[in-house]
Amino acid sequence: MPKFVFRPPIISLAAASVLLPITSSVQAEDTFTPRWSFANVSINYLDWSDGTEERTADNAAKGDFFYLELEGSVGFDWGEFYGFYDFENPQNDTKEEDGRDNRRSAAKVTSHIYLGETPFSLYFHVYDFRDYGYDSEEQDRVVGLGYRHTFDNGLWFKPFLGKAWVESQSGGYSGENGYMLGWVLGYDFEAFGENLSLTNWHEQTFDRDDDYLSRNYVNGPAGSVGTNGAVALWWHPVEAITTGVQYRYSNNKLGTADHYQNAMIYTLKYNFL
Repeated sequence: MPKFVFRPPIISLAAASVLLPITSSVQAEDTFTPRWSFANVSINYLDWSDGTEERTADNAAKGDFFYLELEGSVGFDWGEFYGFYDFENPQNDTKEEDGRDNRRSAAKVTSHIYLGETPFSLYFHVYDFRDYGYDSEEQDRVVGLGYRHTFDNGLWFKPFLGKAWVESQSGGYSGENGYMLGWVLGYDFEAFGENLSLTNWHEQTFDRDDDYLSRNYVNGPAGSVGTNGAVALWWHPVEAITTGVQYRYSNNKLGTADHYQNAMIYTLKYNFL
């Protein structure tokens, strides 16, 4: 930030008219200068467990699929933003004979707007899912409080708690939908001379609306508590490439009531920022 020195009022209006735009420009540039950022594009294969495919065969059936993802994040002095866009089954038609193979999309944007110099933040979260073959759309929105902390060993942890709303075209329900407690965390380390990292994202929804739970699950109603997340191990062989494996888990989510679902995701990323 520029340092200002008080001067007696002998500066002419003409001089002030030159200095003020420069000062405003410097302040705006500093405010919107990223302190950190990353971006990547990846190809992914999600492989549902045999048990999951059996348990969901007549309950929002799950099938393996490829997807392309664009992911990025940026941080400023006053806040940070993260987002991704997934294009599922890009090689398939919009509507396939087996509905599990339909072309789909998923997108998510989250943000922490810092509350001054404290580790607390205003948290905002939007998730949008669309199955084009079934003409199905659902968007979840969360507004609440977040927290940010990095431990001495380098582990970083960002939990949040917020009020949830949902807009569901397929289920015909729009309105309040309980609460969401969640977090993202990560830890970078070295092993066998290689750069590795562990990450976890987790979402726990609770006190969800009964009407939503009966309308939006194949064999509903689902339980009011839903679990969603993934644990990942990443390998960074060079700066431009990241590859990894994720354990994906959920319960009372993804359209399936009362059944645990799990999968492995195999990922190759190209980091361009």
